[in-house]
Amino acid sequence: MKLITKLVILSPLLLLVALSFAQGNLCQGAHWTDEEGSQMMHLFSEKWDDKASWENRSSIIKQGIVTGLGWDKVPDLNQVDRVTIRGTKEMDGYVVENIAIESFPGFFVTGNLYRPIASEGKSPGILCPHGHWSQPGDVGRFRADMQIRCAMLARMGCVVIAYDMVGYGESTQIDHKMPIALLLQTWNSKRVVDYLVSRPDVDTDRIAITGASGGGTQTFISTALDDRIDVSIPAVMVSAHFFGGCVCESGMPIHKSNKHQTNNVEIAALAAPRPMLILSDGGDWTANNPIVEIPYLRRVYKAYGVEPRLHHVHFPLERHDYGRHKRAALYNFLGNEFDLPISRDLYDHQENRFNEHLVTIQEEQSLYVFDGEHSRPSEALLGNEAVTKYFLEDYCR
Repeated sequence: MKLITKLVILSPLLLLVALSFAQGNLCQGAHWTDEEGSQMMHLFSEKWDDKASWENRSSIIKQGIVTGLGWDKVPDLNQVDRVTIRGTKEMDGYVVENIAIESFPGFFVTGNLYRPIASEGKSPGILCPHGHWSQPGDVGRFRADMQIRCAMLARMGCVVIAYDMVGYGESTQIDHKMPIALLLQTWNSKRVVDYLVSRPDVDTDRIAITGASGGGTQTFISTALDDRIDVSIPAVMVSAHFFGGCVCESGMPIHKSNKHQTNNVEIAALAAPRPMLILSDGGDWTANNPIVEIPYLRRVYKAYGVEPRLHHVHFPLERHDYGRHKRAALYNFLGNEFDLPISRDLYDHQENRFNEHLVTIQEEQSLYVFDGEHSRPSEALLGNEAVTKYFLEDYCR
């Protein structure tokens, strides 16, 4: 009786999360073994056999995300009213700026904007969410590999935004592990898309998203929900048996309900028929990609008649990261998809590698948008309770 009393005072969305946990509808972490994940892919395959039947199944999967995430309750708007850009730094072939986008009144997406110093015509827009690496001095968007990836894409001619997961970096208005972290992060990603497509220097027909680990999860979930994303590149995350080990990936019932069961492979498949590159390695839960996950995804793309749009690069001797070789695959893939020239200053043909050494790694403090001289707005919401209450009760319909 006490549990029921507590539940009835929650918002409908929090009530859904609580009941899903109680009913076992949350699929978290290594929810299945490798073998069970493979068996489930066979069961999923039996549910469709052509484009029409796949689209029927894909609509069920997408509705499961929409309902489980509470996406049907978020505002239907695309306008971004408040953006702060400061700390412009001109580097070798690119510019870095510190940015804050008001995601909803009183809540801010904090990050960095990387753009080319000069470009002809409009540029592709790239979202770069990050994962859960959190060692001191090696966190989120401040990581060297993140700075390198974003700067290199800017040198190739892209407008790139690296942004904090909730509770990471400067996004300290709430804790990371709070009940609706997945919803807030996905909403933030949508607002980053809203901002990118509003920029006069961005080509709205060339929007991509890429991230590793938890950033890979955000990549395929955002792609599934937002048709404005033209290209998806999830790294080291697409797995038949692993559902993400954090509440920001699997803390809401997007994989299972009383009417359906799916996994991250099928969620990634919702990118079809748009181009997608999967990056995997032998050192984590993507080790079986070549024999388990990719064949299923190829079947989906084949049903649309666009199998060549699905790309996969596997690194059997590498580990869970977005390392140099994985980044090189990204640069080549986006270069081809978005018709970006790989100039001599970008690639050393003698060394047979991209010239990432031309990127200057910035000190973490220099990448802050809110610092000692520029405080976060006084009306900013603070604390899990205040943010949750405003977002669910006042902002969502």
